[in-house]
Amino acid sequence: MAGRIMGPPAFDDSFIQALDTLFAWRRDVRRFRPDAIDPDHLRACLAAAHRAPSVGNSRPWRFVRVSDPARRAAIAKNFSRCNAAAAEGYDAARAARYRALKLAGLNEAPEHLAVFCDDATETGLGLGRASMPETLAYSVVGAVQCFWLAARARGLGVGWVSILEPARVTEILAVPETWRLVAYLCVGHPVEEHRDPELERHGWQAEDLRGAALVER
Repeated sequence: MAGRIMGPPAFDDSFIQALDTLFAWRRDVRRFRPDAIDPDHLRACLAAAHRAPSVGNSRPWRFVRVSDPARRAAIAKNFSRCNAAAAEGYDAARAARYRALKLAGLNEAPEHLAVFCDDATETGLGLGRASMPETLAYSVVGAVQCFWLAARARGLGVGWVSILEPARVTEILAVPETWRLVAYLCVGHPVEEHRDPELERHGWQAEDLRGAALVER
């Protein structure tokens, strides 16, 4: 009937179990197959990102698809420089282990997405962020998580590359200076599937569940 108000969906136990499984298999992927992603799948994942919560309905996320080979090469060069500098911050044994880790799939992933926070957005008229302006960036993180889960549900892997200089990425991609880099994502079909984090699997850090404890005051 036209104009009928529909009730909220009912999520049964099987859906909840599947959702928990999705969370468990949301892994940071660094090893990708080079084959292209179905464009419909990429569009669907971006649509999911736009459903993320945002402070004051500001929707400050800005997704930039990086396809130009020269720009990709410049990003990879910046990663290599930052990665080498990061290794210098460890003692010799730990530095050797660090250098053995694969920390990005920049050279293999078919899709690169840079995700920025538009600090100058006027959408939402500033509602909800006067006392905590950082919530704009938190909203972008929420969009990244929505994208990530939608990608995982479609058999895609996502890798978040944080070993980069934000100012340099902004320069390479020629985006507005008011856009602040939040995430640089590699996206594609994983070479291998693992439920456990790669850093645990390769002996960098054992599982630590202390952060999962609920603190009461």
